[in-house]
Amino acid sequence: MGKTVVEKILARAAGCGAVTAGDVVEPAADLAMSHENAALVINQFLEIYQGTGLEPRIWDPSKVAIIFDHRVPAESPKTATNQKKVREFVRANGITKFHDIRGDLGGICHQVLPENGYVRPGAVVLGTDSHTTSHGALGAFAFGIGATEMASVWALGVALNVEVPATIKVIVRGHLRRMVGPKDLILHLVGLLTAEGANFKVLEFHGDAIDVMPTSGRLVLCNMSVEAGATSGIVPADDETLRYLRDEARVEDVLHPVRPDADAVYERMVEIDATALEPQIACPHAVDNVHPIGDVEGTRVHQIVIGSCTNGRLDDLQLAAGILRGHKVAEGVRMLVFPASGRIYTQALLKGYLADFMQAGAVVMNPGCGPCLGVHEGALGDGEVALSTTNRNFKGRMGNPKSEVYLCSPAVAAASALTGTISDPRHVMAETGDAR
Repeated sequence: MGKTVVEKILARAAGCGAVTAGDVVEPAADLAMSHENAALVINQFLEIYQGTGLEPRIWDPSKVAIIFDHRVPAESPKTATNQKKVREFVRANGITKFHDIRGDLGGICHQVLPENGYVRPGAVVLGTDSHTTSHGALGAFAFGIGATEMASVWALGVALNVEVPATIKVIVRGHLRRMVGPKDLILHLVGLLTAEGANFKVLEFHGDAIDVMPTSGRLVLCNMSVEAGATSGIVPADDETLRYLRDEARVEDVLHPVRPDADAVYERMVEIDATALEPQIACPHAVDNVHPIGDVEGTRVHQIVIGSCTNGRLDDLQLAAGILRGHKVAEGVRMLVFPASGRIYTQALLKGYLADFMQAGAVVMNPGCGPCLGVHEGALGDGEVALSTTNRNFKGRMGNPKSEVYLCSPAVAAASALTGTISDPRHVMAETGDAR
């Protein structure tokens, strides 16, 4: 019986000849990632050793990554003290994959990991963040775990009691049209499956649209797979994966892509016609409350957000800057832009995209997660409406349960910034006479 990608990865990591959906295994971790919540993981890790007489020791410091990204720079003495605690732990334990609050090496964890070559095809990647699913874009099995589970991984090097998930095969036929991107595709899929439709499953992506999609777009798909309840999303590694790792992540190691067998057994298959898609909007207060943009076009917005681990990459910024260039953000609209990493920030600066944003009236912010969840920057006022390229819109997501958040693509966000209402970028570009 043929095997899916994840079944093959888990069999290798658990030292088994073969595994099947429903089996329980203990796979070795290839990478264990945390962000500021590493402070909590540290507490749990030290508790493991209390009363044992043993010296607390991480199984392999080279496989642990810690990235500050949620509250950067620190917004309070409490956060600053927790970050100090993590820094001291990092130094004491020889953790080299540490990304502090820096303009050159910092950024959002789900961008920092791939762009630094920390994620490889066929790897088991664990993270104390639900959007760890992002890294399936590089052909890894990547999923989120809690702080207590991560503490045991630090101590043992394996993930305990992992049930092999069944896989849903998603086939995307045809090609995405102008001003329709990966974000529209994944919003459509989440709306189709519902927020619980892929619970404890893996979404494995295939098809013409996936074959030609750059890694940046695949990261979007896998990032938001969790919004359908999925344990992970994964794109089987291919030539594009190898190109990204060689050319952009500067990986020189021998890479071992894992592909599904032709007769792999899937729980179900979902087919999507990419050519039929139009811009999609997730409406308040649920990520699966998805509608074609025509259903909500004209809705007044107060804040536009472009960035995050979902849509803060260079091609996202390029697209949005191109729409805004030579125009102004509408009066009464605040526009926030936060690139996904310091590297992307620098690239966008050199290419002039950040100047385009600022000249249009947007505020360019440092890389980080703060605006996505409203814990640090960009909180909404009572009754305000945000249109955002981020990944969640439940009540209170941007810091205020008395506000509303709509989710969209960078193209929709940029076009809507010009009008002050949710707007179809295809219509806006036609009205401005821009043929891009």
